Amino acid sequence: MASQAMKITLERIALFQFTPAHCAQARAMLGWSVEELSRESQVSVDAIQRFEARQEVLDVTRLALAYRFESEGLVFFPGFAPGRGMNVKGSTPNPVGRADFAMVE
Repeated sequence: MASQAMKITLERIALFQFTPAHCAQARAMLGWSVEELSRESQVSVDAIQRFEARQEVLDVTRLALAYRFESEGLVFFPGFAPGRGMNVKGSTPNPVGRADFAMVE
């Protein structure tokens, strides 16, 4: 039960810290196009474009994007551009293995 509560808490933190601006900035840092991010995250191009345009997307879609960038070693804090974390590359679980991954747009 405690691990489920921790998981939910960490997901909420990721959702509030990862913004549409972060998504575009992180793509630029990695040199990824929207199409490449779509391949890497398995999120549709349309959903990525909607998110970066500050339109509604599902929480699980935002998490898949945030987790994919975090797996590249990027970290996100409100009000700041994405940064490279120390010793975090690969620390985020692969979003494809998540139970709710089928809900990704």
